[in-house]
This record gives sequence, structure tokens and C-alpha cells, in this order.
Amino acid sequence: MRELTLPESGPKRKLLDAAEQLFAEKGFEAVSVRDVTQLVKMNAAAVNYHFGSREGMMSLVIMRYANPVNEERLARLESIERKWAGKGLALEEIIDAFVRPLLGQARKSDLPERLLYKLLGRIFAENGDGLLPAFEEQFRHTSDRFARAFGKALSTVPAEELAARIHFMTGGLVHLLTHQEMLANGAALPNMEASLGRFIRFAAAGLREGTETSEAPVKKGPQAMFDF
Repeated sequence: MRELTLPESGPKRKLLDAAEQLFAEKGFEAVSVRDVTQLVKMNAAAVNYHFGSREGMMSLVIMRYANPVNEERLARLESIERKWAGKGLALEEIIDAFVRPLLGQARKSDLPERLLYKLLGRIFAENGDGLLPAFEEQFRHTSDRFARAFGKALSTVPAEELAARIHFMTGGLVHLLTHQEMLANGAALPNMEASLGRFIRFAAAGLREGTETSEAPVKKGPQAMFDF
């Protein structure tokens, strides 16, 4: 496969932009080479010429966004670990380090924000499977680093249970990104900053469930007969 470089302009950039739009709208598996080339009115052979294959084109799209997100995730996590050196890590801060880098990509992409978040959701749903070995290794390394951090913050949760909770959390994030319009409920769509704030609180509660015990307050008066 040819070396993956990001073009600044020209036919290769047009193909890349078209692929990003279609991948965001339809998903990676649903988009063919012909779909991309028809959108920019080019010959189907142009994809092989510029990217080597459909997979090369898809890998470049993923690399363009996944690399900076994962790099920022790791940088934020390292900052948190230095801050809490020798102490238990703050769970909400770990989750924030995992999701916050997604917001920065919206300011760097030419895609409409709605499509950009859909594309990010689809990229991280792939989790590096079937990509170039370097990409797969980056995804694994980032996942392993965060898994260890969550393990430190939630040391009383068994490893198997924690792995399941992290899996559910990641699935929830992917769903939020790819189906954000479901939050509108006939009203204006909340901005992603607000949605991620909600997500962090939700994810923290799910990851932490059962690790904190406290006695329920004693009810007094007539209401003690009912669980309101």
C-alpha cells in the first residue's frame, strides 16, 4: 500500500473529502469506490491511482481524525496521572480526557459539525480492526492505557466486570456521536459540549456503580410508608 499522506489540494483531496462525507452519512461498509468517484465526477480508477485501494482511502480518512484524537487523549491522561501521582485517579477526569479531544476536531474539519461527529463515531466503532498494523497498534495502545487508568480509579471492580463497563461506555459514546439527532426530541439539538457533559456524568455513574455504599436515610412521618 502506498504511503499515506494528507493532500492539501487537487484530485486526491477532492476524493478524500468526498469519501469523508459519504462515510459519515452511510458508514464505511456501505460506501463503494464508485459512490466516491461519482460524487466528484471522476473515473473509478482514480481511487487506485491516488490511494492504492479503497482500503487505502479509508485508512487515510481514519488516520486523519483518529491520530490527533488518540494523541490528545494520551496527553490529557498523562497530565492527569502526573496531577494525581501516588493517589487514586479521579474517574470523571479520566472520562473527560477520553471524550474531550473529540470536540477539537470540529474546529479543524471542513465537514459540517453534525457529519463530523457521525464520522468520528463510525471511526471509533471500527476500533482499528482491519486497518494498517500501525493504526491497529495505536488503537490498542490507547485502549490499554485508559483501561489501566480506569482500573486504578476503580480498584474494587473486578477486571472482567470493569472491561464490560468500559465496553458499554464506549458503545454509548459511539451511539451519541452517530445518532445525536435523537437528543433533539422535536426541539433544538443540544450542542456537543453539553451532550458530552451529560455523557460524562452518565458514564461515571455506570462505571462506579456498586463501588460506593451508604446507608439510606431513615424516613420519618407518613411518607415513611411509601417509596416516592
